[in-house]
Amino acid sequence: MATTPVATAEIAESLGLTERELFEQAVESLLRDRKREVLQHRLDILARYAASSVPDLESKIAQGDVPEHPAWEDLIVAENLAARLEELDAYLDHLRGAEGSRSE
Repeated sequence: MATTPVATAEIAESLGLTERELFEQAVESLLRDRKREVLQHRLDILARYAASSVPDLESKIAQGDVPEHPAWEDLIVAENLAARLEELDAYLDHLRGAEGSRSE
């Protein structure tokens, strides 16, 4: 279902926002939701091996405390999730920085 500019303008007005503010808040909300999903996925992986962090999981694999398979694959996923978190945090920081510079 496509939104029209009129619908967006109406929503923004009803919330007491400009269309730009509505868009920025929507993007920030989406990024925070994605960050929560990534954090949950990483937590699920770490909990599977009773690991407190990605380095802890790597150590458990190296010491033979957990089976290598599928732990190595899960470690790779967890490392990729950590990189995704950094990317999402950078986007959020950028949005927050842009908001701060406009309000000064």
